[in-house]
Amino acid sequence: MIEVNQLTKRYGGFTAVNGISFTAARGVTGFLGPNGAGKTTTMRMLTGYLPPTTGSASVAGFDVFSQSLKARQHVGYLPESVPLYRDMTAIGYLMYIAEIRGVKHRRDRAENILGRVGLAHRADSQIRTLSKGMRQRVGLASALIHDPEVLILDEPTIGLDPIQVLELRDLVRELGQRHTVLFSTHILSEAEQVCDDVIIINHGNIVAQGAPAALRGELERGGRVLVRADVPLEQLLPLVRETPGVASVELSLDGVIATPATKDDPRPQIASAVVNRGWRLLELRSAAVNLEEIFLELTRQGAQSESAAEVAE
Repeated sequence: MIEVNQLTKRYGGFTAVNGISFTAARGVTGFLGPNGAGKTTTMRMLTGYLPPTTGSASVAGFDVFSQSLKARQHVGYLPESVPLYRDMTAIGYLMYIAEIRGVKHRRDRAENILGRVGLAHRADSQIRTLSKGMRQRVGLASALIHDPEVLILDEPTIGLDPIQVLELRDLVRELGQRHTVLFSTHILSEAEQVCDDVIIINHGNIVAQGAPAALRGELERGGRVLVRADVPLEQLLPLVRETPGVASVELSLDGVIATPATKDDPRPQIASAVVNRGWRLLELRSAAVNLEEIFLELTRQGAQSESAAEVAE
């Protein structure tokens, strides 16, 4: 279990993480956002590598800052750039990490973990001879060597080829059955395939959290909708614009996106308007149906809120 309460990190006048709070239980929790959103900074604070400016966090019931050593015993961390001794063999490196961690029966444990990450056949290979995907697996094995309750994985699929990415995703899903996994990525389609819950962070602030399906449902209530009909977009656009309950419209690549004037769902009125013209309605749905669209929608809303606040000031 990970619990974060009002965690903040400032570098001089720049706020990298701005008072975020969340919890993560057993399973895979995606920590999503664009590059520079504050994901890595948050993970470094949770693993004790960085002190916070304000706020608190606990891992497996131990405060990350006042009980740092205890907390670290329950955390396995895979940073974005995996630190490995490339002249060592895979099993030699894991036995070395196991010794540092105080793990008993180091060889047996190292062999077991190598099998778990699919590298038993390369146990005696020097790390320098392994592919990048295999080196990622060695790094993941080192994070698992002491059987931690919590795994923190920072962009683990960066730089891997498509087959290696699929293999690592399967492994992360499997790990979520026994561990609390915080999985950082800026690839939203990846998170949708792997994660049970997601936390979306942008400019150091959490803009949404929950299961992908729940986020979709939340945005569908009063959110923007996509309209497609069997007529040119130039004809469809003014009809949707004039529909009661629609505040504004814009063109997308394959349809018209309508922003409602209130929290009421405008889809019934839009459907009636299209059908009454004698047109065939091809599609009428929330503008956010996958995690990527959800993220774009939420960050768009966040940008609008920031602009409104600046105007008010």
